[in-house]
Amino acid sequence: MKNYILILSIIITAHVVQAQSFADLIAEVNQSVVTIKVLEKRNLGIGNPTGFTSAEGMGSGVLVGERKLYILTAAHVVANASEIEVTFANGTTIGATNRRIDQTSDVALLQLNNPASAIPAAKIGDSEKVRIGDDIFIIGNPLGLEHSVSRGIISGKHIEKNEYNQSRVQEFFQTDASINKGNSGGPMFNMQGEVIGIVSSILSFSGGFEGLGFAATSSIATEILQQRGRIWFGTDVIPMNAAFCKLFHVPQEGALLVQSVAESSPAYFMGLKGGYISMKVGDSEFLGGGDVILQFDDIPLNSSKNLNKFFDYLNTMENGKSYRVKILRDGEVKTLTWRMQ
Repeated sequence: MKNYILILSIIITAHVVQAQSFADLIAEVNQSVVTIKVLEKRNLGIGNPTGFTSAEGMGSGVLVGERKLYILTAAHVVANASEIEVTFANGTTIGATNRRIDQTSDVALLQLNNPASAIPAAKIGDSEKVRIGDDIFIIGNPLGLEHSVSRGIISGKHIEKNEYNQSRVQEFFQTDASINKGNSGGPMFNMQGEVIGIVSSILSFSGGFEGLGFAATSSIATEILQQRGRIWFGTDVIPMNAAFCKLFHVPQEGALLVQSVAESSPAYFMGLKGGYISMKVGDSEFLGGGDVILQFDDIPLNSSKNLNKFFDYLNTMENGKSYRVKILRDGEVKTLTWRMQ
């Protein structure tokens, strides 16, 4: 009987220590997790190019890097933002701007207006070492509930290749940890407190969490951090196939239709114009009336292959160099010039 009580006491003590250790780990890494609030200006789509409305959005992110100047988050949270505000767990609020963005992998890098000097940055782990079944946890702002924690496992790992050069264009973890609106951009941690993913989305038929959540791996996120990701251009675009181009009298078999242009973005200063007429073709809904991008420097955007070349080309852009963008606007072909700052 005494032996049984001793064993039971050891088991209970072990559970208490484990719970305390996990709580301590949460308290440690939670300092680097941020709430991101964005302001977007959207055209009402009623035929007025100047008819805009403001829309607020929210997501999550994490402080990274020795300089404590950068935030990793999801691209869809900040891609069209005209204003970005980052708030830490201790209440510190700092403005931020987009620095790099990759909408394919849904990862973005923000730069703070000034360093978060007193706040520890998160450590980035090696997602290549992560195994299916590993324990993980997520911190974010689901439905506005700031710094909420959910816990689960790695349910799967998925990699998509570029069909032309077989390089990785998308790599993400699947998890059963609870993810809801507002978690997007938040960090996925391993049990050593290292960031191994950036929360992207959920797959849901009901609109709520159904046990299928996804996060871009830290390998992809690190590429963005090391400035091998795409320049933030400040446009929301949709690809136009040959049939789409023919319908809108575009003089080639592929292009990009500009939906919106974020204020103070490279596209904004270049002079690109977004759409302002709500339209629907088949099941596709979009804004018409905006610029159609035909060519970027010497790359005509008339095929999927050239679109991939264009996105790769964005990775090589240099400060101080001028770039030319050929567009179709109001039935006329024009060329805009942008000098990268």
